[in-house]
Amino acid sequence: MALPGLAISGEPGQLAGQGLDGFYRGGRRLLSRCLVRVAGREPLPVQARMTGADSARFVATLRASPAIGPDPEVVVERTRHADGTERITLRNAALRPLRLPLEVSLGTDLAELGAVAAGTAGPELPASVHGSGLRWATADAAACVTADPPPTDALASAGLLRWELALPPGGTAAVELRVRPDGSAPLRAAGHTATAPLAPARAEGDDPRLAPLLRSAIADLQALLLRDPAHPAATHLAAGAPWRCGMAPAEALAAARMTLPLGTRLAAGTLRTLARTQLAGPGPRAGLIPGPRRDTGPRFPPSCTGMEATLLFPVLLAEARRWGLPEEETRDLLPAAERCLTWLRTTVGDGTYLTDPYPAGPARCETQAHAHRAAQLGADLLDAYGRPGAAELRQWAQALRAAFHAEFWVEDRGGGRPAAALAPDGRPVPHLTATAVHLLDTGLLGAGRFAPGLLDKVRTEYVARLLGGPAMDTGWGLRGLGAKEAGHNPFGHRTGAVRVQETALAVAGLAAAGYEKEATGLLTGLLDAAEHFGHRLPEMFAGEQRTAGSAPLPHPAASVVLLLTALAGIRPDTPGRTVTLRPVRSAPLGELGLSGLRVAGAPFAVRVSRLGLAMVEEAADGLRLGA
Repeated sequence: MALPGLAISGEPGQLAGQGLDGFYRGGRRLLSRCLVRVAGREPLPVQARMTGADSARFVATLRASPAIGPDPEVVVERTRHADGTERITLRNAALRPLRLPLEVSLGTDLAELGAVAAGTAGPELPASVHGSGLRWATADAAACVTADPPPTDALASAGLLRWELALPPGGTAAVELRVRPDGSAPLRAAGHTATAPLAPARAEGDDPRLAPLLRSAIADLQALLLRDPAHPAATHLAAGAPWRCGMAPAEALAAARMTLPLGTRLAAGTLRTLARTQLAGPGPRAGLIPGPRRDTGPRFPPSCTGMEATLLFPVLLAEARRWGLPEEETRDLLPAAERCLTWLRTTVGDGTYLTDPYPAGPARCETQAHAHRAAQLGADLLDAYGRPGAAELRQWAQALRAAFHAEFWVEDRGGGRPAAALAPDGRPVPHLTATAVHLLDTGLLGAGRFAPGLLDKVRTEYVARLLGGPAMDTGWGLRGLGAKEAGHNPFGHRTGAVRVQETALAVAGLAAAGYEKEATGLLTGLLDAAEHFGHRLPEMFAGEQRTAGSAPLPHPAASVVLLLTALAGIRPDTPGRTVTLRPVRSAPLGELGLSGLRVAGAPFAVRVSRLGLAMVEEAADGLRLGA
């Protein structure tokens, strides 16, 4: 992946024109079939691996003369890139020269990705010979494949390109295919330019898994970068790969927040892009950042991600300022943040809770956590720039804390748990879910302080024990719904699967609150799972309980940055010219060094010793260590 380019196939490497197979550009499938045959036969696949976020290598073998012996004489290597190029190389391992026909069968439906994902893509289109390859067209789209060297034969009716290749002993021959929208220039992915917004941070230390994990995470994040078409300087992270590969406001803001240690440029681009989508007034929806609804499982109606995005906007702006977003950019974005905060107070009105925006909607636990954090960090932001409204926000946040304490806690023999939501009649919904992690994510204020949360110290301890206990901790990460809850399904994306983002938030929140044992258990489980996924953590995976000899089951990237920086406990305050370090004292991964981070617009490096002591190794001039 190197958005807007994307390539999908099975492990054999053949694009069979089935399922999601294909080369995509900007959400359209440019090529769905790319079948390679040598001497009339498909090579036998022997290896497939990702060589980067944007490339893959497939190796296969072929016996050119079965009568001679069992050993394969031809090695076929395909190197595929998300930008739409594929290089097919044949290598002769025999002691005699070979003359082999290479055939590549091509086809496409030019379908939109949404139609492909829904199984409603149309039939293959007829091809025409075009230059050194083939071309397909509809009324609103066209694509072509060109080949270098040009084929010996091109048969449009079968979508077939053919070469006669002569290979001396030990020799090679190669063909390069280029898939493009007709008339377009070569793809320039947003993450592959000199102005890419993410710093190339590095990790080192006693645990050898950390370096490849962070390296893969940053490469994957760069592959997910998209530009705002109307304002190319603004970039944001796409969500929903491979199904949507587009802007999802809440997810983009959350990911930009997690990657603040890599610099503030992604946050600035995301905020600018979403500020342009904010609904204008007057009316009750003025200030809202629109977003799609999100399925939340069988117990609740879909949630409004627009609400979540609107609450995340002022939080990201406030924390980006702490990490070093320039004052001028902060001031430019402040009016949009003020409109978000005005929407919050208008929507709550004379009530206490922020409920779903439709009749008889529930008051979700995580929504109250998002709203409470937005009010506190928003008030801090308003005070910093002499804007009105901070006192009113703090007063409402205090009232919300009191009401949450009285009405959102479900008592049980273990001391209790937070309700997943309050039903419209005020009845608490008692299910134990991973959304409780948002109660620990209270937001960063100045001088290295976190804002107070909705939980007091005693109830924070109860939540920490629940998150670190066997009902929630699979041994690979945090399951979405407690194992003992009715309807638990380890493959359910909201009813039991491990969601990496929620696990990372739990690790960071538990570590910040001082519950290092529980944080360490979730962290080491997630790192162990990452090994099984080739150091590329998926968005989620099945929440099966870990047992001896087992492996995490795949479910049919920004989180890693948060995980590792949480171990060092980096809490910057650029306006105050300080950075506070609160490392995990138990040093669960031994010595850890992080370099190439960004604080106050300059490189930042920190090292945590095996004794859990942190030392700054590189920082901006004038930045002091906070108490």
